[in-house]
Amino acid sequence: MLMTTLALGCVANAQAQQPEVESPSARYLLGAAVVSQPEYDGASKRETKLKPLWAFKLGRVRFSTSGAGSLLGFGQEDAAGGASTQFVDTDRLRVGVSLRMDSGRSSDDASTTRGLPDVRRTLRARFYTNYSITKDFNVSANLSQDLLGRKGGMTLGADLGWRFYRSQTLEWTAGAGISAANGQNLRSYFGVPESAVAASGKPAYEPGSGLRDVHMGVGFIRPITKHWIAYGNAGASRLLGPVADSPLVEKRTGTSAGIGVAWRN
Repeated sequence: MLMTTLALGCVANAQAQQPEVESPSARYLLGAAVVSQPEYDGASKRETKLKPLWAFKLGRVRFSTSGAGSLLGFGQEDAAGGASTQFVDTDRLRVGVSLRMDSGRSSDDASTTRGLPDVRRTLRARFYTNYSITKDFNVSANLSQDLLGRKGGMTLGADLGWRFYRSQTLEWTAGAGISAANGQNLRSYFGVPESAVAASGKPAYEPGSGLRDVHMGVGFIRPITKHWIAYGNAGASRLLGPVADSPLVEKRTGTSAGIGVAWRN
């Protein structure tokens, strides 16, 4: 899956003329999108699938699928899925942590990975921060770690988001970033151990830690009614460093696209 990070917009807060009446803090969203992307980073074969989206937020605690949180918070939320909470939540700075299940990889997921060791399902912790430089520019960084020691390793990323157009009926945003990973993560997903050479037909490859990819993308969000929204995005990434040299990589450049609808309260 491409590591494109997009800020999909931001919500304007109405300023009351009188003392504010506290409103319920629970928010939720349900939606679905059609997504087209490579089978895995570096694969030449693509897959198109229907992806359900849901999110629920109460105060600083949120449960969501990947990407749904950014739709609920219009780019001011971390886009990764799972259960999360924010320790710092101001107009400019947000700092938090999330827990999510990582499905890993089965060697049967793609023809090019057959014969390789499976990457076991695991629990990941993700630490993230997002800072709004201005109303339309924000920078973010994240670190994700396998908590169960199932060879998922650690990944890191940094991104810049820019809202370049906004009207009452449409918003356009863009983003760009870079990611890296430690040797354990890259060996699990892009390495070929000596024990799997015969079964996989691939040469042995044992990458160390290093850069993973650079990525960029563009996205839009358009209100349909008070509660319904339509949205879409497209992105591209370029594999770098030890990942680009892996015998599992068929294409160093990949693209993805998605479009969908969602309902939020």
